[in-house]
Amino acid sequence: MSVGDLMWLLFMVTAFQPVIKQRLLEASRQQMIAKIERQRGSRVILLVHRQETMSLLGFPLMRYIDINDAEDVLRACALTDPEVPLDLVLHTPGGLVLASVQIARAIRHRKGKVTVFVPHYAMSGGTLIALGADEIVMAPHAVLGPVDPQLGQYPAASLLKVVARKPIAETDDQTLVLADVAEKAVTQLREVAKELLERTLPPEKATELADLLATGTWTHDYPITYDKAQRLGLRVRADMPAEILQLMSLFPQPLRRQPAVEYLPERRRLEPPGLPGEKSRT
Repeated sequence: MSVGDLMWLLFMVTAFQPVIKQRLLEASRQQMIAKIERQRGSRVILLVHRQETMSLLGFPLMRYIDINDAEDVLRACALTDPEVPLDLVLHTPGGLVLASVQIARAIRHRKGKVTVFVPHYAMSGGTLIALGADEIVMAPHAVLGPVDPQLGQYPAASLLKVVARKPIAETDDQTLVLADVAEKAVTQLREVAKELLERTLPPEKATELADLLATGTWTHDYPITYDKAQRLGLRVRADMPAEILQLMSLFPQPLRRQPAVEYLPERRRLEPPGLPGEKSRT
Protein backbone atom coordinates (compact mmCIF):
# COMPACT_ATOMS: atom_id res chain seq x y z
CA MET A 1 0.00 0.00 0.00
CA SER A 2 1.41 3.34 -1.03
CA VAL A 3 1.72 6.45 1.12
CA GLY A 4 -1.09 8.03 -0.89
CA ASP A 5 -3.37 5.09 -0.13
CA LEU A 6 -2.55 5.33 3.57
CA MET A 7 -3.29 9.05 3.59
CA TRP A 8 -6.61 8.44 1.83
CA LEU A 9 -7.52 5.68 4.31
CA LEU A 10 -6.65 7.95 7.23
CA PHE A 11 -8.80 10.69 5.75
CA MET A 12 -11.77 8.34 5.35
CA VAL A 13 -11.44 7.04 8.92
CA THR A 14 -11.24 10.59 10.27
CA ALA A 15 -14.21 11.70 8.19
CA PHE A 16 -16.47 8.84 9.28
CA GLN A 17 -15.39 8.70 12.93
CA PRO A 18 -17.95 11.29 14.16
CA VAL A 19 -20.74 9.47 12.31
CA ILE A 20 -19.76 6.11 13.77
CA LYS A 21 -19.43 7.62 17.26
CA GLN A 22 -22.88 9.19 16.97
CA ARG A 23 -24.45 5.89 15.86
CA LEU A 24 -22.86 4.04 18.80
CA LEU A 25 -24.12 6.71 21.17
CA GLU A 26 -27.65 6.46 19.78
CA ALA A 27 -27.54 2.67 20.13
CA SER A 28 -26.41 3.01 23.77
CA ARG A 29 -29.30 5.37 24.48
CA GLN A 30 -31.82 3.00 22.93
CA GLN A 31 -30.48 0.12 25.02
CA MET A 32 -30.69 2.18 28.22
CA ILE A 33 -34.23 3.35 27.41
CA ALA A 34 -35.28 -0.26 26.81
CA LYS A 35 -33.68 -1.30 30.12
CA ILE A 36 -35.56 1.39 32.08
CA GLU A 37 -38.84 0.50 30.37
CA ARG A 38 -38.41 -3.16 31.37
CA GLN A 39 -37.57 -2.24 34.96
CA ARG A 40 -40.47 0.19 35.40
CA GLY A 41 -43.01 -1.32 33.02
CA SER A 42 -43.46 2.08 31.44
CA ARG A 43 -43.04 4.10 28.27
CA VAL A 44 -39.93 6.31 28.52
CA ILE A 45 -39.87 9.56 26.53
CA LEU A 46 -36.96 11.98 26.60
CA LEU A 47 -37.19 15.69 25.83
CA VAL A 48 -33.57 16.83 26.01
CA HIS A 49 -32.23 20.15 24.75
CA ARG A 50 -28.58 21.02 24.90
CA GLN A 51 -27.85 24.73 24.87
CA GLU A 52 -25.33 24.46 22.04
CA THR A 53 -26.32 21.90 19.43
CA MET A 54 -24.08 23.33 16.75
CA SER A 55 -22.20 26.49 15.91
CA LEU A 56 -22.79 28.81 12.98
CA LEU A 57 -19.87 31.14 12.21
CA GLY A 58 -18.82 30.82 15.82
CA PHE A 59 -22.25 31.74 17.27
CA PRO A 60 -24.06 29.04 19.27
CA LEU A 61 -27.56 28.06 18.17
CA MET A 62 -29.97 27.50 21.03
CA ARG A 63 -32.52 24.69 21.18
CA TYR A 64 -35.91 24.90 22.83
CA ILE A 65 -39.32 23.21 22.88
CA ASP A 66 -40.90 23.64 19.45
CA ILE A 67 -43.77 22.24 17.41
CA ASN A 68 -41.64 19.35 16.14
CA ASP A 69 -41.03 18.28 19.75
CA ALA A 70 -44.74 18.43 20.48
CA GLU A 71 -45.50 16.34 17.41
CA ASP A 72 -42.97 13.68 18.41
CA VAL A 73 -44.18 13.47 22.02
CA LEU A 74 -47.82 13.30 20.96
CA ARG A 75 -46.96 10.52 18.52
CA ALA A 76 -45.17 8.58 21.28
CA CYS A 77 -48.20 9.00 23.55
CA ALA A 78 -50.51 7.79 20.76
CA LEU A 79 -48.35 4.67 20.38
CA THR A 80 -48.74 3.94 24.11
CA ASP A 81 -51.84 2.33 25.62
CA PRO A 82 -53.62 4.83 27.91
CA GLU A 83 -53.11 2.65 31.01
CA VAL A 84 -49.34 2.24 30.50
CA PRO A 85 -47.32 4.43 32.92
CA LEU A 86 -45.44 7.27 31.25
CA ASP A 87 -41.93 8.36 32.30
CA LEU A 88 -40.93 11.70 30.79
CA VAL A 89 -37.32 12.89 31.20
CA LEU A 90 -37.04 16.67 30.85
CA HIS A 91 -33.87 18.68 30.30
CA THR A 92 -34.83 21.96 28.67
CA PRO A 93 -34.72 25.75 29.03
CA GLY A 94 -38.35 25.95 27.87
CA GLY A 95 -39.72 27.08 24.54
CA LEU A 96 -42.90 27.86 22.64
CA VAL A 97 -46.05 28.13 24.74
CA LEU A 98 -48.20 26.33 22.15
CA ALA A 99 -45.86 23.32 21.95
CA SER A 100 -45.43 23.15 25.74
CA VAL A 101 -49.20 23.31 26.33
CA GLN A 102 -49.85 20.58 23.76
CA ILE A 103 -47.39 18.24 25.50
CA ALA A 104 -48.62 19.17 28.98
CA ARG A 105 -52.27 18.51 28.12
CA ALA A 106 -51.38 15.22 26.43
CA ILE A 107 -49.84 13.88 29.64
CA ARG A 108 -52.43 15.61 31.87
CA HIS A 109 -55.27 13.55 30.40
CA ARG A 110 -53.57 10.15 30.43
CA LYS A 111 -55.15 7.37 32.49
CA GLY A 112 -51.86 5.77 33.49
CA LYS A 113 -49.46 7.27 36.02
CA VAL A 114 -47.22 10.02 34.63
CA THR A 115 -43.82 10.68 36.20
CA VAL A 116 -41.57 13.53 35.12
CA PHE A 117 -37.85 13.22 35.84
CA VAL A 118 -35.75 16.39 36.06
CA PRO A 119 -32.05 15.44 36.33
CA HIS A 120 -30.75 19.01 35.92
CA TYR A 121 -33.31 21.61 34.92
CA ALA A 122 -36.71 22.06 33.28
CA MET A 123 -37.46 25.75 33.07
CA SER A 124 -40.45 27.73 31.76
CA GLY A 125 -42.25 25.49 29.23
CA GLY A 126 -40.46 22.49 30.77
CA THR A 127 -42.01 23.30 34.15
CA LEU A 128 -45.41 23.77 32.51
CA ILE A 129 -45.15 20.22 31.13
CA ALA A 130 -44.10 18.90 34.54
CA LEU A 131 -47.19 20.43 36.18
CA GLY A 132 -49.39 17.95 34.31
CA ALA A 133 -47.67 14.90 35.81
CA ASP A 134 -48.70 12.84 38.84
CA GLU A 135 -45.30 13.42 40.38
CA ILE A 136 -42.00 15.14 39.63
CA VAL A 137 -38.74 13.44 40.53
CA MET A 138 -35.88 15.92 40.92
CA ALA A 139 -32.17 15.34 41.43
CA PRO A 140 -30.76 17.02 44.57
CA HIS A 141 -29.74 20.23 42.80
CA ALA A 142 -32.18 20.18 39.88
CA VAL A 143 -34.47 23.17 39.36
CA LEU A 144 -37.81 24.14 37.87
CA GLY A 145 -38.86 27.69 37.01
CA PRO A 146 -41.81 30.10 36.74
CA VAL A 147 -44.15 29.77 33.76
CA ASP A 148 -44.98 33.48 33.32
CA PRO A 149 -45.26 34.38 29.61
CA GLN A 150 -42.62 36.43 27.78
CA LEU A 151 -43.41 38.79 24.90
CA GLY A 152 -40.19 38.93 22.93
CA GLN A 153 -37.60 40.38 25.31
CA TYR A 154 -40.17 41.62 27.85
CA PRO A 155 -41.90 39.72 30.66
CA ALA A 156 -45.65 40.10 30.24
CA ALA A 157 -46.16 40.86 33.94
CA SER A 158 -43.63 43.70 33.80
CA LEU A 159 -45.39 45.28 30.81
CA LEU A 160 -48.63 45.32 32.79
CA LYS A 161 -46.93 47.02 35.75
CA VAL A 162 -45.36 49.68 33.53
CA VAL A 163 -48.72 50.59 31.98
CA ALA A 164 -50.41 50.61 35.38
CA ARG A 165 -47.87 53.08 36.77
CA LYS A 166 -47.88 55.54 33.84
CA PRO A 167 -50.74 57.76 32.65
CA ILE A 168 -52.20 56.53 29.36
CA ALA A 169 -51.50 59.93 27.79
CA GLU A 170 -47.77 59.39 28.41
CA THR A 171 -47.73 55.83 27.06
CA ASP A 172 -47.09 55.14 23.38
CA ASP A 173 -49.48 53.01 21.30
CA GLN A 174 -47.03 50.14 20.87
CA THR A 175 -46.63 49.75 24.63
CA LEU A 176 -50.40 49.80 25.09
CA VAL A 177 -50.83 47.09 22.46
CA LEU A 178 -48.10 44.99 24.10
CA ALA A 179 -49.76 45.45 27.47
CA ASP A 180 -53.10 44.26 26.05
CA VAL A 181 -51.45 41.13 24.64
CA ALA A 182 -49.54 40.67 27.92
CA GLU A 183 -52.75 40.71 29.93
CA LYS A 184 -54.26 38.02 27.70
CA ALA A 185 -51.07 35.93 27.87
CA VAL A 186 -50.90 36.02 31.67
CA THR A 187 -54.59 35.09 31.98
CA GLN A 188 -54.19 32.21 29.52
CA LEU A 189 -51.06 30.78 31.18
CA ARG A 190 -52.63 31.04 34.61
CA GLU A 191 -55.69 29.12 33.42
CA VAL A 192 -53.56 26.45 31.74
CA ALA A 193 -51.36 26.03 34.83
CA LYS A 194 -54.47 25.67 37.02
CA GLU A 195 -55.93 23.08 34.64
CA LEU A 196 -52.72 21.04 34.75
CA LEU A 197 -52.29 21.25 38.52
CA GLU A 198 -55.83 19.99 39.13
CA ARG A 199 -54.63 16.51 38.17
CA THR A 200 -52.98 16.26 41.59
CA LEU A 201 -54.13 19.25 43.69
CA PRO A 202 -57.50 20.51 44.98
CA PRO A 203 -58.95 23.39 42.90
CA GLU A 204 -58.21 26.03 45.55
CA LYS A 205 -54.55 25.00 45.88
CA ALA A 206 -54.20 24.69 42.10
CA THR A 207 -55.51 28.23 41.67
CA GLU A 208 -53.14 29.62 44.30
CA LEU A 209 -50.08 27.88 42.85
CA ALA A 210 -50.97 28.78 39.26
CA ASP A 211 -51.19 32.42 40.29
CA LEU A 212 -47.73 32.28 41.86
CA LEU A 213 -46.11 30.60 38.87
CA ALA A 214 -47.75 32.50 36.01
CA THR A 215 -48.07 36.12 37.11
CA GLY A 216 -44.48 37.30 37.48
CA THR A 217 -43.94 36.62 41.19
CA TRP A 218 -40.26 35.96 40.42
CA THR A 219 -37.93 36.64 37.51
CA HIS A 220 -38.36 34.20 34.64
CA ASP A 221 -35.06 32.42 35.39
CA TYR A 222 -35.74 32.07 39.13
CA PRO A 223 -34.61 28.57 40.20
CA ILE A 224 -37.28 26.57 42.02
CA THR A 225 -35.32 23.93 43.92
CA TYR A 226 -36.67 20.66 45.29
CA ASP A 227 -37.15 22.19 48.77
CA LYS A 228 -38.90 25.23 47.30
CA ALA A 229 -41.14 23.07 45.11
CA GLN A 230 -42.06 20.98 48.13
CA ARG A 231 -42.96 24.08 50.15
CA LEU A 232 -45.08 25.38 47.28
CA GLY A 233 -47.10 22.16 47.39
CA LEU A 234 -45.93 20.46 44.20
CA ARG A 235 -45.87 16.66 44.14
CA VAL A 236 -42.09 16.22 44.09
CA ARG A 237 -39.73 13.43 45.09
CA ALA A 238 -35.94 13.37 45.40
CA ASP A 239 -35.16 9.70 44.73
CA MET A 240 -33.73 10.10 41.23
CA PRO A 241 -32.94 6.64 39.75
CA ALA A 242 -29.29 6.11 38.85
CA GLU A 243 -30.38 4.81 35.44
CA ILE A 244 -31.91 8.19 34.55
CA LEU A 245 -28.66 9.99 35.36
CA GLN A 246 -26.74 7.39 33.38
CA LEU A 247 -29.10 7.95 30.46
CA MET A 248 -28.44 11.70 30.61
CA SER A 249 -24.71 11.05 30.36
CA LEU A 250 -25.40 9.61 26.91
CA PHE A 251 -26.48 13.09 25.76
CA PRO A 252 -23.08 14.80 25.79
CA GLN A 253 -22.70 18.49 25.08
CA PRO A 254 -21.40 18.94 21.51
CA LEU A 255 -17.63 19.23 21.49
CA ARG A 256 -16.01 22.63 21.72
CA ARG A 257 -12.39 23.55 21.31
CA GLN A 258 -11.73 23.49 25.03
CA PRO A 259 -14.17 22.05 27.59
CA ALA A 260 -15.02 24.32 30.51
CA VAL A 261 -15.40 21.42 32.95
CA GLU A 262 -13.01 18.52 33.23
CA TYR A 263 -12.69 15.64 35.71
CA LEU A 264 -11.93 11.91 35.85
CA PRO A 265 -15.25 10.18 35.06
CA GLU A 266 -15.20 7.68 37.92
CA ARG A 267 -16.65 7.51 41.42
CA ARG A 268 -14.32 9.01 44.05
CA ARG A 269 -14.47 7.45 47.50
CA LEU A 270 -12.92 8.64 50.73
CA GLU A 271 -9.46 7.15 51.19
CA PRO A 272 -6.17 8.22 52.75
CA PRO A 273 -3.93 10.31 50.50
CA GLY A 274 -0.97 8.62 48.88
CA LEU A 275 0.29 7.14 45.67
CA PRO A 276 -2.08 4.89 43.69
CA GLY A 277 -1.94 1.37 45.02
CA GLU A 278 0.18 2.41 48.01
CA LYS A 279 -0.92 0.77 51.25
CA SER A 280 -1.23 2.93 54.34
CA ARG A 281 1.25 2.11 57.07
CA THR A 282 0.91 2.42 60.80
